Amino acid sequence: PMALAMVHKPMLLLAITEFVANSAAFTYFTAGALHRNISSDMLPRRFPLQLKTKSMGLFSPQLQERYPNHPMELHLSARRQPLLSCRPDALHGTLFSSAEAFVVLPNATRIPAFLLNIDANMTGKPIITRNRLGGTVSLKG
Repeated sequence: PMALAMVHKPMLLLAITEFVANSAAFTYFTAGALHRNISSDMLPRRFPLQLKTKSMGLFSPQLQERYPNHPMELHLSARRQPLLSCRPDALHGTLFSSAEAFVVLPNATRIPAFLLNIDANMTGKPIITRNRLGGTVSLKG
């Protein structure tokens, strides 16, 4: 339980509970909305890892040998509902996701390359400076 501030000056007060956040995560997950497809043309050119078999050859040399310098796609999705917990010092979240990589052939056929299951524990801390709302996010595991 938390008491909300009783100030009579103009202000914006926003309160979100774990129940609301986890209910929203459940709804989005159940509706299948936690999916994102990323293609090579969506990444900035200066991004350190491009979605091409040449770049991914570091992780899988056979990929570059079989499909030299072909574009790739990543299909990101949630395997389970994300979980959020609120603590006095920060917000803690756990994501259960998978990333499936595909090689895109010249005829637009997608060949499965690899699948990674990625579970991540993150902590976020909101920061208010003057009139700006910001924050930090750190990966914990």
